[in-house]
Amino acid sequence: MHRRQMLLNMLLVSAALALPFNVSATQIRNARLWRSDNKLRLVFDLSGPVQYKTFTLSAPERIIIDFSGARLEGNFNQLVLENTPIKAIRSGHFGQGDTRIVLELASAVELNSFVLGPQGSQGNRLVLDLDTVAHAPVQQLAAAPLVKPAPVPDKNHSKRDIMVVVDAGHGGKDPGAIGSKGEREKDVVLSIAQLLAKRLKREKGFDVRLVRNDDFFVPLRKRVDIAHKYNADMFISVHADAAPRLTASGASVFALSEGGATSATARYMAQRENGVDLLGATSLLNLKDKDPMLAGVILDMSMSATINASLQLGNTILGSLQGITDLHQKRVEQAGFAVLKSPDVPSILVETGFISNARDSQRLVTARHQQAVADGLFEGMKQYFERNPPVGSYVAWRQDEKRGQAQV
Repeated sequence: MHRRQMLLNMLLVSAALALPFNVSATQIRNARLWRSDNKLRLVFDLSGPVQYKTFTLSAPERIIIDFSGARLEGNFNQLVLENTPIKAIRSGHFGQGDTRIVLELASAVELNSFVLGPQGSQGNRLVLDLDTVAHAPVQQLAAAPLVKPAPVPDKNHSKRDIMVVVDAGHGGKDPGAIGSKGEREKDVVLSIAQLLAKRLKREKGFDVRLVRNDDFFVPLRKRVDIAHKYNADMFISVHADAAPRLTASGASVFALSEGGATSATARYMAQRENGVDLLGATSLLNLKDKDPMLAGVILDMSMSATINASLQLGNTILGSLQGITDLHQKRVEQAGFAVLKSPDVPSILVETGFISNARDSQRLVTARHQQAVADGLFEGMKQYFERNPPVGSYVAWRQDEKRGQAQV
């Protein structure tokens, strides 16, 4: 009997090994496209988790996506590729049940890719963001904190734009705070962030990147990484949170604190936001080859200088919001917000109001108030950078020109 059971087990194992590999492989079911400004988003819908890698080839320009243990269902004929950087999409099988997808490009693009797990009615996805605007590579901080190296200018533009990264809080499976009538924080702040980005785009001397331009989840560490990727001069995270008391109302501005929180509300907000995931700032600096003690000194110096700049920026933003909405606090609060832990990028978190407050919530969902808040944020940024223009920027050059004319 024992031998019979062993023989049966061996037959079952052999049969399992004989089955085609792709019976249990993840399926690439569908692909979708979104366009916005200079960015194209390509999303692959998947039947389950997947491992993948991407690389690029030139002459001609191509992006290669290799899916490990995945097979393609259907084709991409439904995708409209006109007026996009993608000329064609082709695919094929290779290796032991792997799939390769090739994007043929009209010109070089900057690629950012990440995977998303199931949320709501959506399943697993691979997201590819194709940016047609070329930027200089990120330069890591060495020793002088906050003295950000200017990107190498191209032949036609010797004065660089100030880069602002705007982060719409929450998104996707993380709705943020919910109002009494079902208002969702993630929707409100996305609208304000998009309006702010449009205003920055219209201003000469400024450029902007959105952390998210749609309803999807981005981990806190990824948000900070995006600021570094684009060599940001400023990072602003937009929120409309809930408060412990329903009577709490008005806008607030927060900067990072290396110590304790400056108030119970600030502590509560930081704990609430940090619940999504955690972040260690040390890994964002290129200090691997430094003596541990020297690395600690550089990090401390950089964080202190960055926090001071963030406080100045926050005070200017508060002043610009004062005439637009009520203020919950008339000073910049501080707490250990994970999303602000960038050692060399001035970063603030703006609570545009409390969605848990009936009056704030009613205003926050209106297009008119969202536009007013976005305009107020822009004016605050503009004032700050006119007083503290980054070296090599168009704004710095313009301020020098004004001073020169005043002396004539």
